[in-house]
Amino acid sequence: MDLTDSPNSLRGYEAARHRACLLRRADRGLIVVSGQDRATYLQGLLTNDIVALAAGMGCYAAYLTPQGRMIADVWVYEIGDVILVSLSRDVKQTVLERLDQFIFSEDVQLGDLTEAYAALVVAGPDADKVVASVIGGTHAADLEALPEHGNLRTSFDGSPVIVLRVTDLGVPALELVVETPHASALATAISGAGAETLDESAAEALRIEAGIPRFHHDMNEETIPLEAGIESRAISLTKGCYVGQEVIIRVLHRGHGRVARKLSGLVVDGEAALRPGTAVYHDGREIGRITSSTVSPTLGHPIALAYLHRDSAHAGSRVSVDGATATVTVLPFVR
Repeated sequence: MDLTDSPNSLRGYEAARHRACLLRRADRGLIVVSGQDRATYLQGLLTNDIVALAAGMGCYAAYLTPQGRMIADVWVYEIGDVILVSLSRDVKQTVLERLDQFIFSEDVQLGDLTEAYAALVVAGPDADKVVASVIGGTHAADLEALPEHGNLRTSFDGSPVIVLRVTDLGVPALELVVETPHASALATAISGAGAETLDESAAEALRIEAGIPRFHHDMNEETIPLEAGIESRAISLTKGCYVGQEVIIRVLHRGHGRVARKLSGLVVDGEAALRPGTAVYHDGREIGRITSSTVSPTLGHPIALAYLHRDSAHAGSRVSVDGATATVTVLPFVR
């Protein structure tokens, strides 16, 4: 994708970088976990330290099979009386069914809020100010103080809103979870406060520039978290047991963290974005495949995420892909 071919996409991208923009998220599912045992229940299933979360806190985590393969990556928010789990909509039903299978005598209830609530993301350096200007009783300083994955409850025009500090877009951002019937009015207010529309193409460009993998794009059910490079954000090394832990610990300690392939960045000599699935070669040998690609507005040329064989995933290595040459680079592309 090349945003210069779409003035509206480029306008939204520039707003995300320098002002504020609005993204209507339609690709997310939302699961609510309630009951007194909700944290200890999720602690044994997810890779991060859920019981350490106080009200208003959250974390990024993975849900694994016993073989250490990913079922999903998830964002977990302790709201105070319930836990919200945000994840890709296309794996929501699978995760919901799997979670339900592990409830025995625990005081845990699961609910699907995907259709009942909508998610609006306000991103950019002015996001806190824009949100504060439309959400009554919430000050920009309160929003600025939210840590990564932090959350707070507020309201818009009498309707409850949960504000989440999110990091998966690649720029500073707040996600507003609001009852679906009130989402349009809230979006209109945010746009009226000066936020430009951010479309999916521009959002993808920001994500790829930040080197952030996306499930069913750069990760799937065959991926081990260490291959995607999310272990520092998603995996606690000090918590108790969780599903798939044995495999992760074995790779980290016995294998010193070495995996056969690694998600890497490619800076491409050319003009066009690369197609996902395109093979990457080094010295005539296939060493990996493209997973996501865009033409970076900031860098002015194509970039891509790709899984490369560990022996070839060194920064500075020159590779060939689809008739062009590319340089392996450290992620993120843009800081």
